[in-house]
Amino acid sequence: MANKWILGARPRTLAAAIAPVLVATAFAGSDWKPVPAALALLVSLSLQIGVNYANDYSDGIRGTDDSRIGPIRLTATGLASAKSVKNAAFISFFVAAIAGLVLALQTSW
Repeated sequence: MANKWILGARPRTLAAAIAPVLVATAFAGSDWKPVPAALALLVSLSLQIGVNYANDYSDGIRGTDDSRIGPIRLTATGLASAKSVKNAAFISFFVAAIAGLVLALQTSW
């Protein structure tokens, strides 16, 4: 069920990752370049999603989310194992690291 992973990524929080990239893109003006902008957006979104999964994992194993009201949590509800949520966080951080490395190589290594 891929939908649980989308819910676990907490899509409502992704605006916090998108807004700074949009602002920076606006300030770039005529110097704007689509590939670096897309890479920056990928880094930002991957980090936000990774943090969301890491928070889900840590709160889930500590029991903090056991009686939580609000958006779904994968670990606390048993929709996904703690190990798979932790792995999802690491994968998100890995994607951010690779995209960030490519961005650095293209701009200001």
